[in-house]
Amino acid sequence: MKRTFLIINCIILAVGNCGGPLIMRLYFIHGGKRIWFSSWLETGGWPIILLPLLFSYMRRRSTTANAKPILMKPRVFFAAAVIGIVTGLDDYLYAYGVAKLPVSTSALIIATQLAFTAAFAFVLVKQKFTAYSINAVVLLTAGAVVLGLHTNGDRPAGESNKDYWLGFFLTVAAAALYGFILPLIELMYKKARQELTYTLVMEIQLVMCFFATVFCTVGMIINNDFQAISREAKEYELGETKYYLVVAWSAIIWQCFFLGAIGVIFYSSSLLSGIIITVLLPVTEILAVISYHEKFQAEKGISLFLSLWGFISYFSGEIKHSKKNKDNLNDDQPSEVQLAHQDSVP
Repeated sequence: MKRTFLIINCIILAVGNCGGPLIMRLYFIHGGKRIWFSSWLETGGWPIILLPLLFSYMRRRSTTANAKPILMKPRVFFAAAVIGIVTGLDDYLYAYGVAKLPVSTSALIIATQLAFTAAFAFVLVKQKFTAYSINAVVLLTAGAVVLGLHTNGDRPAGESNKDYWLGFFLTVAAAALYGFILPLIELMYKKARQELTYTLVMEIQLVMCFFATVFCTVGMIINNDFQAISREAKEYELGETKYYLVVAWSAIIWQCFFLGAIGVIFYSSSLLSGIIITVLLPVTEILAVISYHEKFQAEKGISLFLSLWGFISYFSGEIKHSKKNKDNLNDDQPSEVQLAHQDSVP
């Protein structure tokens, strides 16, 4: 069951990780200009989580009369709130990068997140590494660094060199910050001092996204985004109706990303969550080139090759490590013949 739920969360993460950047870029390339509003949409769909939480409560209520509607203790709530605020800042950094860079470029830069995740996982949760996982981290990071070479030709038309490079470095900052957030969530699980269930994970997701949304709401108020939304919708190139559809689906798809990410951490580790996010890079890359006709230069090809190599290296190591553990377990267990012989000895 644990493996099944892990696969389900990987699928949810895949939907959010590939769809989120694409629909966010769709908002910007057709007339959307509000970065704070775009970052708000990354977590603004948090009320969706109330539906599965309500279902979970009704199910507990059917078996236990005095079932608690909220499982989260104050200690976990406070930790989730702090992580949520940090997530709000990360949302803004990421949205700024997507506004200034092609999706294929920003997606490849986000691959550097894996190196930060690995480093912080080692420090915060004592993550153990193998030669294969280290090789994967190095290759995936090197693939993202290659993008820093000769990227001026990838700059969208009409965008200044200053804005392009600011978007580039803020996207790197977003990758570093989220690389810190993932192990921080795993550390919160370890220090929770209460039973961890998937219902509790959803409650944590709700709190994190709520406080991230509050952080972005403050930015929207300062930037007068709320007053500009109706005007922006009327001027949107695809029409007012499609503007609101893009906005609504953006909020829904990004919830898949966050729920899938913390679900993978719950059923496995923050490092695996970072690996999955990076592994999905080629899919996002191809979809961006097909959907928005973005350029695919030699640097992106090299970066994509290194990313795929890192992906294969990591999972080859995991398969060998799992097989080795299984063989060791079988060797440690006495055979039926040995047990029968021991039973026959007086």
